Amino acid sequence: MIPTRREETLNMKEFDDLVHLFEVLRAPGGCPWDAAQDHESIAGCAVEEAYELLDAIASGDAPHMREELGDLLLQVIFHSLIARDKGEFTLKDVIEGLSAKLVHRHPHVFGGAEASTPMEVARNWEALKKEEKGATATESILDGIPRSMCALMAARKMQSAASRVGFDWEDASGVIEKLREEIAELEDAISRQDRAGIKEEIGDLLFSVINCARLCSVDPEAALRSSMSKFRERFRLIEREAARRKKALDEMTIQEMDEIWEASKARRP
Repeated sequence: MIPTRREETLNMKEFDDLVHLFEVLRAPGGCPWDAAQDHESIAGCAVEEAYELLDAIASGDAPHMREELGDLLLQVIFHSLIARDKGEFTLKDVIEGLSAKLVHRHPHVFGGAEASTPMEVARNWEALKKEEKGATATESILDGIPRSMCALMAARKMQSAASRVGFDWEDASGVIEKLREEIAELEDAISRQDRAGIKEEIGDLLFSVINCARLCSVDPEAALRSSMSKFRERFRLIEREAARRKKALDEMTIQEMDEIWEASKARRP
């Protein structure tokens, strides 16, 4: 049964109970591990939980997604309580700051501005973000992209940021031509056994592939994950077939493996 709007609204007692539960874990007599953590020691946990949420979303498993959202929420509470104990900020500050930001960055909803397309909203969002941070003319629109972000995601964000100020291909056909150019340059670097050149050209090729995905409205992360899932499924068939033939994988020829691989592709609907 789909919950009503009233049923799905979290009341403050439920949230307070959740926060109190975690306060007990960090208090004397609670959990020694939770009490010993600081911002740095759990910094990677939020990233890990976010990736686990991505897996749940990709699988379409709603109960798993609900669980991972809870784990991600836990990281917000964890960092906020650590910050409170250090006198930095509180969970209330986090929530109030987020509410203020959402109102400020949606003037087309809460103010008198107009934005009728997602692109206009995105442009307004970036302009308002620069205004909030007091950005100067010497700062780059790329400065807000974290250097610690995974390269695939960061590349897409860089390209999107450049696109919002008009630095972009008209359509995907231009990127396809760029891909051909990058492949030719990679082939040349390989033929010359230029290790530095090979690394550079592979980077350029990957960057162009991500650009192509963006212009085709495809999430490159999701596309790559789909291909990885497909590879895992097909390679497992090779492993099972090797076991059926009572052979170790390294005893099979590449021709035998390729035949199984191609057969698995033919069986796909």
